[in-house]
Amino acid sequence: MFAASHDTGGGGSALPDNRSQINARWAQAWADEGVCQQSAQALATALMPLLSRGAAFQIELHGTLGAGKTTFTRHLLRAMGVEGRIKSPSYAVVEPYELPTMAAWHFDFYRFNDPQEWEDAGFRDIFAQGGLKVIEWPEKAAALLPPSDLCLTLACGPGETQRQAQWQAGTPRGQSMLSGLQTMAWPAPDTPTCGAAQASSPVDATGMSNTVGGV
Repeated sequence: MFAASHDTGGGGSALPDNRSQINARWAQAWADEGVCQQSAQALATALMPLLSRGAAFQIELHGTLGAGKTTFTRHLLRAMGVEGRIKSPSYAVVEPYELPTMAAWHFDFYRFNDPQEWEDAGFRDIFAQGGLKVIEWPEKAAALLPPSDLCLTLACGPGETQRQAQWQAGTPRGQSMLSGLQTMAWPAPDTPTCGAAQASSPVDATGMSNTVGGV
């Protein structure tokens, strides 16, 4: 279940200045956690062939505390085949996962404040290899991170279970992934839209904004 939102005033809704130029975007309206799970499953399905070939893919998650970043990551990792408990890396900074054909890492830089830790913990080596890296609070380590392929910004909607989800591509690989996902029913066609997303951008029958282009 989505946690209650606690706005700390710095939700990271915009990409840090050193992120590569964003060249595509897509908006979703999640009516509840079930739609979040559907989106995570669709993304996992699209990522699996790429990651199974040894490629790297990096996803940034932005949003205030309680927006649903960890919830989305758990659904994504579960859809990719992770079994057992999926822990939040809030204190450990990173949780690694080994799958039969790929590796995945879940980072949470909320408490990261020492650049030396980047070297000491071997993060440079992790980001230099293939596999999936999902990063919460990337702005805390912005000067050290390579450009992300996709950025997902989550914001609480007007209802307790509703979330506004904004996807942005930061690399050609991310743009290709985002374009491919547009051909899928993501989420299901009968998913209701909610609040501001319905009013602010054209939304097709899948509950997705049908506008893609430069920011």
